[in-house]
Amino acid sequence: MRSRRTLNGHEGGNTGNSQRETPNATQAKGDLTAESVEGRGWAKGNPCEQNTRRTQGRESVHSALARIRRAAEQDKERRFTSLYHHVYSLEMLHEAYHSLKRDAAPGIDRQTWREYGRGLPQRLEELSAKLRRGAYRARPVRRSYVPKEDGRQRPIGVTALEDKVVQKATVMVLNAIYEVDFAGFSYGFRPGRSQHNALDAVSVGLCKKVNRVLDADVSGFFDALNQDHLVKFLQHRIADQRIIRLIQKWLAAGVLEDGRKEPTRRGTPQGGVISPLLGNIYLHYVFDLWANQYRKKCCRGDVIIVRYADDFVAGFQYQHEAENFLEELHQRFAKFDLKLHEDKTRLIEFGRYAERDRKQRGESRPETFDFLGFTHYCGANNKGWFVVKRRTKQKKLRQKLKEVKGELKSRMHRPVPEVGRWLGTVLTGHYNYFGVPGNMDRMKAFRGEVARLWKRSLSRRSQKGYVTWERMKRLKKRYLPVPKITHPYPDQRLRV
Repeated sequence: MRSRRTLNGHEGGNTGNSQRETPNATQAKGDLTAESVEGRGWAKGNPCEQNTRRTQGRESVHSALARIRRAAEQDKERRFTSLYHHVYSLEMLHEAYHSLKRDAAPGIDRQTWREYGRGLPQRLEELSAKLRRGAYRARPVRRSYVPKEDGRQRPIGVTALEDKVVQKATVMVLNAIYEVDFAGFSYGFRPGRSQHNALDAVSVGLCKKVNRVLDADVSGFFDALNQDHLVKFLQHRIADQRIIRLIQKWLAAGVLEDGRKEPTRRGTPQGGVISPLLGNIYLHYVFDLWANQYRKKCCRGDVIIVRYADDFVAGFQYQHEAENFLEELHQRFAKFDLKLHEDKTRLIEFGRYAERDRKQRGESRPETFDFLGFTHYCGANNKGWFVVKRRTKQKKLRQKLKEVKGELKSRMHRPVPEVGRWLGTVLTGHYNYFGVPGNMDRMKAFRGEVARLWKRSLSRRSQKGYVTWERMKRLKKRYLPVPKITHPYPDQRLRV
C-alpha cells in the first residue's frame, strides 16, 4: 500500500512514516524513513530575539504533535516508524526543559533546574547531538523514601536533570499517540485531567443503578511491572526501534542507594518523568481494554469504572456480576505479574438502596471506601435524593498534621509573621484540594488543629513564653485563612 506523501516526505506532514499492521506485529516492514531535518543550533541574540525564537519553537512543537495525533486518530492500528527525530529536536528539548518542575529534587548529578539552565542552548545542542548519534546514556536514579499513610516508606526514584529533559520530550511525543487510545475512564497523569475529574466521575457514576462497589488497588504496581510485557505493549503502536531502545535504557539504568548501584530487572522507578505514562500504557492493555470488553460481554446490569493510576473504583448493579468480575480480574492480573492489594481491595454494598436494604436486614449503615484522599459514604441532599458524600480521609488528615507538627518544631524560633505566612500557604493548599461540597466540617477541624499545634509551638519557645488563647485567636484570625469550598458539585462540573 502506497503511503500518502506530503511536505518533507513524511506521512501526515512531519509525523514520520507509519505502517498499517496488526497490533501483534513485532517489526515494521520496509526501511525506516530518515529524518528530514537535523536539529539546528540557536544563533546568538538579544533577549527579545530569544523570546521570539522560544515562541516560534513552541508553535513548531505543538504543530508537530498535532500532526502525530491526527495520524493516530485516523488509523488506530497505525505503527509509527519515525518518531525519534521529534525527541531530539532542539525545539522539543527546549519545551521539555521548561515543562519540568523547577523546584524538584536533583538526581545523582546533583544538578537543579536552574543550574542546568545556565548556558541552556549549548547544553541542549550537546544533548541533541548525543541523542542523534546514539551516544546518550541513561544514568541510574537516586532512590529516596517518603512516608506512607500506614507508616511504611515509599521508594521514590529521583532522575538526573538531563534524563528528565529527554524523558519529558519522549512523553510529549508518545502522549500525542496514546491520548487517542486511552480509555475515557482513565484519569491518572493525563493532560487536561486531574484527580478531581476522577472524583467527580465516581460521585456521579455511583448515583446510577449501582448496588456494589469494588474499591481496588494494585499492590506495588510500579515495582512489579513486567518490562518484557511493557515493551510488547509499546510495540503495538511504536515501530521506531530507537524509541523502544531509549525506553529500555531508562528501565535498565538501575537504582543508586547508599552508594551502591542495584540493577532493575522489573518495574519502573516511581517518581520518574516517564514512569506515569509507562504505567498507564501497561494498565491500558492489562486492565482498561479487558475491563471495557468484560462489562460489555459479561454484564447485564450497569457497570461504571474509574481508574486513577494504579487505584480504581468499579460500581456494579448486580452482586454476582461484581463477584465474577473480581475473580476474573485476579486471574487476568496474574498473567501479567500483577496482584491486587489484599488490605486495600474490598467489595462492599454501596448505592441508593444500600442503607434501606441493610436496615431491613438489621445491619449497620453502609460501609465507606477511600479514593484519592477522600472517604466516600452514602448520603442524601436537601431533597432527600441519594448522593455520594465525601470527607477528608482520616489517615490523610493525621498524616498532614504530623508533617505540620514536625515543621513547626524546626521553625519554632523563627519570627511569628514568617511562620504565620507559611501556615497560611499550607491551609490554602489544603483548601484547594479538599474544598469539596460537604467537607466543610473536616476543613474547619484541620484549621483548628493547626492553630492548636502553633499555640503549643509558640508556648515552648521559652519558659515565660506561654501564649494565651486570647492572643492565639488574634494570630489565627490574621494568618490562618478560613475554609472555603473551592470546587463545584460533581454533576455541575461534568455537565460543562
